Amino acid sequence: MRYDFAPMEGLTSWHYRRLHAKYFPGVDRYFIPFLSPTMHHCFTRRELAEAMPEHNRGLSAVPQILTKDPEDFLWAAGELQAMGYEEVNLNLGCPSGTVTAKGKGAGFLARPRELDCFLEEVFEKCPVGVSVKTRLGMEDPAEFEGLLDIFNRYPIRELIIHPRVRRDLYKGPVRMEAFQRALSRSRNPVCYNGDLRAPAQCEALTETCPGIRGIMLGRGLLADPGLAGKCRGLPGASRQRLESFYGELTEAYIRSFGSERNAMLRLKELWSYQRLLFKDSDKLWKMLRKTQDFSEFQRILRRFFTELELLDQLQLSD
Repeated sequence: MRYDFAPMEGLTSWHYRRLHAKYFPGVDRYFIPFLSPTMHHCFTRRELAEAMPEHNRGLSAVPQILTKDPEDFLWAAGELQAMGYEEVNLNLGCPSGTVTAKGKGAGFLARPRELDCFLEEVFEKCPVGVSVKTRLGMEDPAEFEGLLDIFNRYPIRELIIHPRVRRDLYKGPVRMEAFQRALSRSRNPVCYNGDLRAPAQCEALTETCPGIRGIMLGRGLLADPGLAGKCRGLPGASRQRLESFYGELTEAYIRSFGSERNAMLRLKELWSYQRLLFKDSDKLWKMLRKTQDFSEFQRILRRFFTELELLDQLQLSD
């Protein structure tokens, strides 16, 4: 089974991806958080930094594109091909209100005719392979019946399905029955994404859905960086590896952001997930979240590693 790391804006940056691969083997492909091309046809400095080949050296990386305009998509795909990429991913899954209000991400699913025209032009002209990351629809999973008819018309390299609708955001159980129906009807290879936080869950999924091509891990892999490796029978994340990983990541963030404070803010975002791998972490997490002093932040992190029990796997009730 192939294991991919989902693109998570502001979290799985190139610094994080490279160090994750260094300390926690097991991920086959890292998806680059979305690039959002505009009519001006230029990448921002941040987007360029994320996509630069030298920042993804040694990784199998796939850039993700967020747009509803086929010309903008094709321009971005051409630029990425020139950098050496052989595949790009279309974001049809982002549920953010600021994104969907513009008809992008999951918001594009509410306009099936426009989506069909978009895909027709993209697959006629795109110089690289195209995969699609999607939800089941905006409001009702029944919407996916018509959407899948559209997807089936095109040679999508892989259809990555997060079995929720936009209205669900990331709350409530995933809609497995809808996913299984989609898997049985898809003419394109299917990858599963959503709420997997333990090797036993991944194993159960492959038994229930033997036709899937791969598994994409997101929040579960942020909270348990060794999850993909454990699914392959490798050792999980140890205290020593986690502490070394975050030590090197902290130094990289300080260099990149130019300040300890900005590095601390990014690390706090990551630790909102990472804390779940430590037993009874609520008290220290509250202290970590509130502190504005970088030295105190480091002292509290040290207490995570010296005082709390490191769990073998995430507590699924969290």
